[in-house]
Amino acid sequence: MDILVQNHPTTMSSREIAELCNKRHDHVCRDIDVLNQNYEQMGLPRVGEGYYTHSNTGNQQHRQFLLSKEQTVDLITGYRADIRIRINRRWQELEVQLNTPVIPQTLSQALRLAADQADLIDQQNERLALAEPKAAALDVIDSAMGSLNARDTAKSLGIQPQKFNEWCIAHNWMYRDSKDKLQMDSRRMKQGFMEQRPVTYRVKINHNGATFYETRATTQPLFTPKGLTHLAKTFAIVHEVA
Repeated sequence: MDILVQNHPTTMSSREIAELCNKRHDHVCRDIDVLNQNYEQMGLPRVGEGYYTHSNTGNQQHRQFLLSKEQTVDLITGYRADIRIRINRRWQELEVQLNTPVIPQTLSQALRLAADQADLIDQQNERLALAEPKAAALDVIDSAMGSLNARDTAKSLGIQPQKFNEWCIAHNWMYRDSKDKLQMDSRRMKQGFMEQRPVTYRVKINHNGATFYETRATTQPLFTPKGLTHLAKTFAIVHEVA
């Protein structure tokens, strides 16, 4: 009988990540919650959540997460270098176990392994479908130098400026002030997605039959390269704006 490879999806639990990273498990779960929020914004699959029991707490259920390799890397990217190394080495061990040939002993085992292999192929095709728009999105920012204003950002993304402005207002990137001028949402500046610069403009004033111009100051919202990258991925994957 042919030798088949075990194709059960390999995951790493949040508890094992906490142990490898010398972090409290509830802190790791908190970081995964934040990661899932970003996944939702980008239209990506969330990290799966489950439960486990502990002998010290009887039948009480405690939350945990099961992460794919890609999700694990996304999670620990901001951790220390030594933590990343430990995680990478552990994934190497898991992948060796995954690729170890398994010889089915019965017909039912062979059928089960064949079905698992078909499931894995479907999952890989889904990942490729997600990767293609992400790659296309990165092409958008190749020529971007420095921060861009809203109009230039919309042009880079291939979106009509008016639709882009409407989307930014609806998704808390910008808002209109009392003078109906677009302003940056401060939360996006904290994320490193936006910044602002002071600009001046001239206003024509008629007073007592005389005409003169007055110079006024305001701020202009700008999208940083980091913000443009985030937006490019979002629009390429979610297609929220035509």
